Amino acid sequence: MLVTVFLSLALAGPGGTPSLPRQAKPLDDATIVAIFDAANGFDIETGRLGSTKGSTKEVRAVGASLVRDHQSVRQQGRDLAKQLGVTPTPPAVNPFAAQHAAALKELKAKHGAAFDKAFLDHEIAYHQAVIDAVTKTLLPAIQNAKLKAFVTKIAPAFQAHLDMCKAAKAQLKV
Repeated sequence: MLVTVFLSLALAGPGGTPSLPRQAKPLDDATIVAIFDAANGFDIETGRLGSTKGSTKEVRAVGASLVRDHQSVRQQGRDLAKQLGVTPTPPAVNPFAAQHAAALKELKAKHGAAFDKAFLDHEIAYHQAVIDAVTKTLLPAIQNAKLKAFVTKIAPAFQAHLDMCKAAKAQLKV
């Protein structure tokens, strides 16, 4: 199973529970916006790969759905940040970019059913990790009410993606 995902096992704290890396300072809204933007960007990239490289129409459809939905949410987040006057400020150290690059490299090396399985496993782990990070770390740290309302509103979409990926995996029996 591909576990090199943003906000996944590399973020695991004690007991394997996903958490954000320790920061020199507490998370602020500008950092949260940047993390949220990156999370969507990473899944747009993997979704594009799934939409073109999937060996079944189900996997290609999952990939296309991820691209479409994450592009929309990413743009909404960017628009809200602009409206609020929040300049996204990435964390000083972002180990997730390297993890994402490794995940893409691993996925690109696979073909056929092996790709489909790795892609769906990746997306299942990724979305579960994002859900956990959003609910346990990001939402409690958000200070701006509009930003908190936005993240709360779109959080069910992450669960819908998780469910969609699980259903595709069950259907394909990979």
